[in-house]
Amino acid sequence: MADFGIAAGQFVAVVWDKSTSAESLKGLVDELQALTGSEGRVSVENIDQLLQSAHKESSFDVILSGVIPGSATLHSAEILAEMARILRPGGCLFLKEPVETAVVNNGAVKTASRLCSALTLSGLVEVRELQRASLSAEEKQSVQEHLGHHSDSLLAVQITGRKPNFEVGSSSQLKLSVAKKSAPSVKPAVDPAAVKLWTLSANDMEDEGTDLIDSDELLDPEDLKKPDPASLRAPTCGEGKKRKACKNCTCGLAEELEREKSGGQMSSQPKSACGNCYLGDAFRCAGCPYLGLPAFKPGEQVLLSTSSLHDD
Repeated sequence: MADFGIAAGQFVAVVWDKSTSAESLKGLVDELQALTGSEGRVSVENIDQLLQSAHKESSFDVILSGVIPGSATLHSAEILAEMARILRPGGCLFLKEPVETAVVNNGAVKTASRLCSALTLSGLVEVRELQRASLSAEEKQSVQEHLGHHSDSLLAVQITGRKPNFEVGSSSQLKLSVAKKSAPSVKPAVDPAAVKLWTLSANDMEDEGTDLIDSDELLDPEDLKKPDPASLRAPTCGEGKKRKACKNCTCGLAEELEREKSGGQMSSQPKSACGNCYLGDAFRCAGCPYLGLPAFKPGEQVLLSTSSLHDD
C-alpha cells in the first residue's frame, strides 16, 4: 500500500467492476481506512455507476481503479475524464488494466501506449507506466469471462497520472511588464559595394558594357496599331431591329444615339429666312410657318404641326 503514497487525512476512491472479488475489495478498503485514519475517507464506486455518481469536482486525493488482484477492468475515455474531474488538483490516479503487446484492429483491449495517451487526453500530467507483468491464471480467466477476449499476448500494466495544480476553468491574471521605450534605432551601415550594385548613373547610360533594355522593343507591331472603335463594342451593342445602348454603356453607342437624336430634332425645325420669326406675326413673312403662333425667344424650340410645314 505504500506504493500508492496514501497518508492520513486523505480522501481515497476505490473503483471496482464485476470482475472484482468481494473479499479482496473488502480487504483493500480495510487497509485504506487504517492508513487514512478518522480524518480521511474511503469511498467505493462501481465503474459502471461512476458517471451517474453525485461526486463534486475535486473530491478525492487518490483514486485506485482495477488494482485489486483478479480484476480485468477496462477504462473508457469517458471514465478517465470523470476520474480526472473528481480528482483534486495535485491528486493522483493509479489504475491497472490488461493490455495487448501488439496493435489489434477494432479491439476493446488497448496497448500500453494507447492507454497512456488516453490518460493524457483526459487532462492528467506526468503519466507514466509503473509496472508491467504477465497475467495470472485468475486474471486470464477473468478477461475471458468478463471481456470475451482471447489472446496469448496480454499483459497487465499499472499506470499513474497526476492532475495539474489547478482546476478546470480556473483563471489567473497575467503580469505584463510594460517595456520602456528604447532609444531611437540606428540605421545599419550600408555596404558601399551593395549601393553601387543597385545605382545607375548617367555614365552607365553611355557605357557600352552596360546591358540596357529599350522599353519600345518590348512592344510588338500589333501593340502600336490603333484599335477599331467598332471592335471595342460589346457583342450585343446595337443588335436587333432597334438600336439601343446598354446600361452604363462604355463603347460610345449611347453618345452616338444621343447625337443622332439631337441632330434629327434640329433638322426638323424650319430655318428662318428673315430672322424675325420669333418677334410675332407683325414681323413675319407671308409664307412663314410660324404664322398664328405667339412670339418666342430666340433658340426656343417650337413644335409645328405637319400641315404648317407644307403649302396649301
